[in-house]
Amino acid sequence: MADPEHETPTGVAEGGGEEEDTGAQVAPIVRLEEIAVTTGEEDEEVLYDQKAKLYRFDKEGNQWKERGAGTVKLLKHRSTGKIRLVMRQAKTLKICANHLVFATLSVQEHTGNDKSCVWHATDFSDGELKDEMFCMRFGSVENRKGFMEMIEKTTASLGRNEEKEDKEVDAAAEVLGHLKVGGNASGAAAEEAAPQPENPPETEQKAAAEPATEKEP
Repeated sequence: MADPEHETPTGVAEGGGEEEDTGAQVAPIVRLEEIAVTTGEEDEEVLYDQKAKLYRFDKEGNQWKERGAGTVKLLKHRSTGKIRLVMRQAKTLKICANHLVFATLSVQEHTGNDKSCVWHATDFSDGELKDEMFCMRFGSVENRKGFMEMIEKTTASLGRNEEKEDKEVDAAAEVLGHLKVGGNASGAAAEEAAPQPENPPETEQKAAAEPATEKEP
């Protein structure tokens, strides 16, 4: 029978000391390199962003279906000036809304829920253009009002820009019209000023056409 007093405790070497930590570091087998992730938003300025939950109306099922919860943004392209609405899901960053904002966009408060609003848009979040009806629910009435006010401000600005562009196009067309009329008038005046060949009198033409005859004595 073994003597308990002379047994070696668990985790202690026979020499009487504990196992020493050498401090050696094991290098990983696979080295992971950092990869730059592009979102397509690098050339855009953020005009608005807010957390919300998005729904789309399913026409076949005649019901609202959740698209995801995340951050909705209004982005303005620095070169073209175009503005779009983009929303990504919080965890997966999957796009659940992506459409341009036009001057005709109209956002209305959702009946029966003062934290939500609805609108129609031609969306491209699924990789193809689709006419969608969206409903967005915010965490508070103030956030919903802030979103609607920003949309209204943006569409008003786009409308003024379109009106200005239309006036510039009309002005350019009017200038071109005047130039064209002036060119025709100058051509007509030139034709009037050009010398015309003089026709001899009719009697002279007739005399030239008939042979001369001698008079009888």
